[in-house]
Amino acid sequence: MTSETGSPAARARRIVALNTAYFQAKALQSAVELGLFELLADRSADIEEIRTELGVAHRLFKDFLDALVGLDLLEREDGRYRVAALATEFLVPGAPTYLGGTAQQHARLHFHAWAQLTDALRDGKAKSAVAAQGPLAYPKHYEDLDRARQVMMHMDAHNGFTADELARQIDWSGYTSFVDVGGARGNVASRIAAAHPHLKGGVFDLPALRPLFDELVGAAGTADRVSFHGGDFFASPLPEADVLIFGHVLPDWPVADRQELLRRAFKAVRPGGKVVLYDAMIDPDERDPEVLLQRINHTMIRDDSSAYSLDQARAYLEEAGFTVDRVVATDTITRDHLAIGTKSV
Repeated sequence: MTSETGSPAARARRIVALNTAYFQAKALQSAVELGLFELLADRSADIEEIRTELGVAHRLFKDFLDALVGLDLLEREDGRYRVAALATEFLVPGAPTYLGGTAQQHARLHFHAWAQLTDALRDGKAKSAVAAQGPLAYPKHYEDLDRARQVMMHMDAHNGFTADELARQIDWSGYTSFVDVGGARGNVASRIAAAHPHLKGGVFDLPALRPLFDELVGAAGTADRVSFHGGDFFASPLPEADVLIFGHVLPDWPVADRQELLRRAFKAVRPGGKVVLYDAMIDPDERDPEVLLQRINHTMIRDDSSAYSLDQARAYLEEAGFTVDRVVATDTITRDHLAIGTKSV
């Protein structure tokens, strides 16, 4: 332990900053929900213009805007506001690294669940609005395409960074095909295909997601090389490919189901091919509070969601018949690990 330094007031401010950290989170989320960054994406405006166009009436709205300036999300000059560089990169709709979708999802779902953290710690139960649905949570979301699109925006905000790591970390030169199992609307698959033009990719997910998949690959220009396979991965054979990817899939299922999925993957991977897992796997030596709280977040949303360890990842791969190639940390939002297994020739 390092000793605390500074005055008593300075040390007290650390506790107060922790206690009120949600002020900043809600300011960010409300700015996204209001459409503030979209409004100021390519222009500056004064407070009255912004107030009128967003339909805002609060008397302290200027304080709200100035707080966003202090958070490096807006810039102010001569009484006019514009989007700062950080927000331009991550919070303007249409940006390839857009994180507004995840801000909205946290505002709608996660924030309310975390308000009940004390109860969750006591009774061990998830507290989100989808907790009672279990494995049916996603299919129910997908019944409404607009609602599903919002969920996809949240997922893609995270998995875009993972896709770039997959494109970089894996030597794709010896392979020609891959399938992202549970790949949703194809963001990961499209980004890998764009990075490696010789590859043909696929997404295996519930048939209801097909329209959203068509939208994304059409916009990404990868429709000619990334295809959609609709089905239930416990009821249908997985598509054959050189590489199969499972990202943020296994934690949603009990251990026996995880093992069954990887046995199915072993049948689908061609000899000499690979299976790749990416998840926020538990490292016994990990002490980063952001990582630890992110793992708790999964269990706040769904009761049947649970992280697995690096050693468990190795065991899952070996039990399915793969030889473990490597398990490595990645530079992603959720600090995922990759666990890669090879099928012998």
